[in-house]
Amino acid sequence: MSSAPRQSDLKPEDVRHSLLEDALGLLTGTFVVSLGLYLLQSVQAVTGGTAGLALLISYAVDVPFGWLFALVNAPFFLLAIWKKGWDFTLRTGLSIALVSSFSALQSAMFGVVDVPTLYGVLGGNVLAGVGLLIVFRHRSSIGGFNIVALLAQERLGWRAGYVQMALDTAVVLLALIVVEPFVVLVSAVGAALLNLVLALNHRPGRYMGY
Repeated sequence: MSSAPRQSDLKPEDVRHSLLEDALGLLTGTFVVSLGLYLLQSVQAVTGGTAGLALLISYAVDVPFGWLFALVNAPFFLLAIWKKGWDFTLRTGLSIALVSSFSALQSAMFGVVDVPTLYGVLGGNVLAGVGLLIVFRHRSSIGGFNIVALLAQERLGWRAGYVQMALDTAVVLLALIVVEPFVVLVSAVGAALLNLVLALNHRPGRYMGY
C-alpha cells in the first residue's frame, strides 16, 4: 500500500487550485464574511480593518454599508497593484464587490434581528475570520489592512493575524467616538478573536494549496 505524498514531494501543479475551486472558494469565503459583518452590524459593534471602519462610518451617516465598504477600500488598490500584481488585485476587487453585495443580501433576508451583544460580536468575528481564511487561501483578500498584513507576512515573515491585530486596535479605539464604551470593549475582544483565528490557521508554508 502506497503512502500519501509528503508536502515536499508535491509539485506546484499538484496543489494549485483550479479556476472553479477559486470561484467557489471566493463565493463561500465572502458570503461567510458578510454574514459575520451582518451580526456585528446588528448589535452596532465594530471590528478591525476597513470592514470595521466602514461599519463605524455607517453608524454615523445614512449610507449603506456595502457602498462604504467599497469606498473605504479604494485607496488600497494602488498598493495592491504595486506590490501584489494584477491577479491578486482583481481577485481582491471581486471579493470586495461580493462582500458588499452579500451584505445587502443579508440585510434583505434577515431584516433587523435582535441578538445579545456578546453573541453578535464574538459570533460575527469568528465567522469573519473563517471567511477571511478561505479568501486568503484563494489568493485574494477583502482589501485594506488585509493587503498590508499579507504583504508583511510574505516579505517580512510576520504572521498576518498579528499584523492585522495591531492595525485593528486603532480602528476599534476610534469607535469610542460614536459607540458606547461597553460595546467598544466587547468589540476589541471580538477583533482579537478574529485575528487569533487568522494567526493560528494562516501560517507561512503550512498551507500548500494556492
